Amino acid sequence: MRLRDDYEESRWHRLEKWVDGDIDPLEGRMEIKPPDGEKDENTKLPEDGEPFFDEEKINSVVYDTAHNKELKLFRIIYRLASVLLCVTLIGVLLWTVVYLPEFGSPDNPINNEVSARYIEKGVEETGATNFVTGMILDYRAFDTFGESCVLFIAATCVLVLMRLDNSSSKEKMKKKKEEENDRLYEPKNDLILQKVSCVLVPLIFIFGIYIILNGHLSPGGGFSGGAVIGSGLILYLNAFGFKKTERFFTEKTFRRITLAALTFYCLAKSYSFFTGANHMESGIPLGTPGAILSSGLILPLNICVGLVVACTMYAFYTLFRKGGM
Repeated sequence: MRLRDDYEESRWHRLEKWVDGDIDPLEGRMEIKPPDGEKDENTKLPEDGEPFFDEEKINSVVYDTAHNKELKLFRIIYRLASVLLCVTLIGVLLWTVVYLPEFGSPDNPINNEVSARYIEKGVEETGATNFVTGMILDYRAFDTFGESCVLFIAATCVLVLMRLDNSSSKEKMKKKKEEENDRLYEPKNDLILQKVSCVLVPLIFIFGIYIILNGHLSPGGGFSGGAVIGSGLILYLNAFGFKKTERFFTEKTFRRITLAALTFYCLAKSYSFFTGANHMESGIPLGTPGAILSSGLILPLNICVGLVVACTMYAFYTLFRKGGM
């Protein structure tokens, strides 16, 4: 019992609950004062157990949002910070453009040094026989990390915009109840589709894994392999429905996989770039070019990218179709 209590108070347990969405970081930190004076007789608060969905009435009866000084100050600071951030980004980009070499100049590095370095030293420095994979996951690995983060941010934005909230309004609750009752978003037990999916889905998963694991040896990699695995998840969902799919893939699964993949990617390449910039031995073997276990960090990074792409594709589909995972 003591071990369980110690685990629940540990930082790892709090991190796990934060990833699962069970902890609100702002809970208890934002104070909104109730209005002073007498309440309007025509506006009544709901009885115990009675749902209350009108947000305007909640704000007017319970919270004095119109005259709260802290809330007004927060909104002003938020708008000023947004404008300042946009102006700073625009200034940094314009300042960077000034120092760019002239377009089309034969002395530009892209016309002599960069391409020659990729072709002549690519296999030796990265261990990948696929020059494209060696370029995007070694020389330009942080650029690829940014693209993976864009996918995660896009999925998060779609989740915010498309997700159905149980407490948002009576109309949404009614719509969600109707959707669950008439099986609008579930399959109609199509026997042909289900039998074909039983054969195709495992093959699609195996093919996607093959593309990811051979990305440093042949055309493919995390982006294309992740797209194949994501299509397999979508096919399984269309054949068997959300209830069966949620046995192994839920919103918590999406959060944990994407967080673990992006965190490993960032830490691994940060270590690799730090050792390389300081001319230190990284201790990561490149292996034999052409072997499956080669190319240093490129193979695990391909796996991370494939997981993020597969989860993002499935998340997009489920959110646009149902409003949830």
